[in-house]
Amino acid sequence: MPRILRFLLAAAFAAAIPVPNSVVSQERPIVVKAATVLDGNGQILHNTIIVVENGKIARIGGDTPAGAIVYDLTGLTVTPGWIDTHAHIFWHFDNGRLAGKDEPPVHAMLHAADNAILTLNAGFTTIQSPGSPEDKDLREAIARGIIPGPRMLTSLEPLDEKSGPPEKLRELVRERKQQGADFIKLFASKSIREGGTQTMTDDQLQAACGEAKSLGLRTIVHAHSAESAKAATLAGCTTIEHGAYVTDDVFALMAQRGTYYDPNIGLVLQNYLANKEKYLGIGNYNEQGFAFMEKGIAIVLDTFKKALTHKDLKIVYGTDAVAGAHGRNFEEFIVRVRDGGQDPMAAIMSATSISATSLGLKDKIGAIAPGMDADIIAMDGDPLYDVTAARRVLFVMKGGKVYENLEPGAKGHSPQ
Repeated sequence: MPRILRFLLAAAFAAAIPVPNSVVSQERPIVVKAATVLDGNGQILHNTIIVVENGKIARIGGDTPAGAIVYDLTGLTVTPGWIDTHAHIFWHFDNGRLAGKDEPPVHAMLHAADNAILTLNAGFTTIQSPGSPEDKDLREAIARGIIPGPRMLTSLEPLDEKSGPPEKLRELVRERKQQGADFIKLFASKSIREGGTQTMTDDQLQAACGEAKSLGLRTIVHAHSAESAKAATLAGCTTIEHGAYVTDDVFALMAQRGTYYDPNIGLVLQNYLANKEKYLGIGNYNEQGFAFMEKGIAIVLDTFKKALTHKDLKIVYGTDAVAGAHGRNFEEFIVRVRDGGQDPMAAIMSATSISATSLGLKDKIGAIAPGMDADIIAMDGDPLYDVTAARRVLFVMKGGKVYENLEPGAKGHSPQ
């Protein structure tokens, strides 16, 4: 299917979807009035205004510019737009089952557009989607304003132990760069359903991560075992994904080397189990795998608590959202704070400024400060005291454009 046809079909689909608030352009200054602002860097601002001009935050405080469009969010808690560093935006169900490769490409794109809108309206203004060639078309359509959605970064097709020896991996990394990948995704271990043992060799990891770094690309590595996480860290890879069995010594090494950790403890396994009948029998989604995932919820929670004891470890916010989870990316925050014991301000910083830094975008997104892109959301309640407030996002602005603006007390995003 030609790319342009996919774009047009996605655009037609998006035009038929009622977005809660018409997109407001940035011809006039926009003012957000707020009583409580969590700025993404750990500070709380009170009773102030945020002035937005040309898609960016022009200033905080002062007088309201003449002729400004004013959004009064004083009854809500304002934060930067949240970031999900691991969301598979193309994964979806079709006719009650996980969609496969035999699905018409047009259908897949339409479902992905729907997932993008759900994710944006949930308050996630940036996502990183690892492992789908089709991501590029969706990324470009959103960037051009053809359809609503979060800012997207993609790895395109991932690499694993079967991709070839070290020299071949270097070649493939260069190829991904040429194809337009924002980063490189590597599978260095088996899934948690299969025990998570290391699959890529140390030499393969060193080749892939080394080549990526020389090209200015980040690398995120699926690594459940302590051995695979250690090998990826020593290879200079950017981020360890999942890490269900990472040990204290490896966490200490990651902290020392500045390697980011993306635990994914609050949504992905829970979503698989809630939608078991839609996955069962596909690939390694078997009864044994689901039984392991039930045990895995406690395993990854314990590992997360262990990670929190390493104060210098940089923990980013990723959910590994797959089919059935899009638009519920906030559940990761709730579990991290409520069950994992993470300080709520630290969890918000993880979802904003820390994740932005991990993506190489700290000067663009992840904080409410002058000069930053105007990615601003507001929720009904204060997530520092009520974690479920993250489910009730009522206002979403991305790049100075308002995509959602509901009245306080409106339904918002209720728990499933």
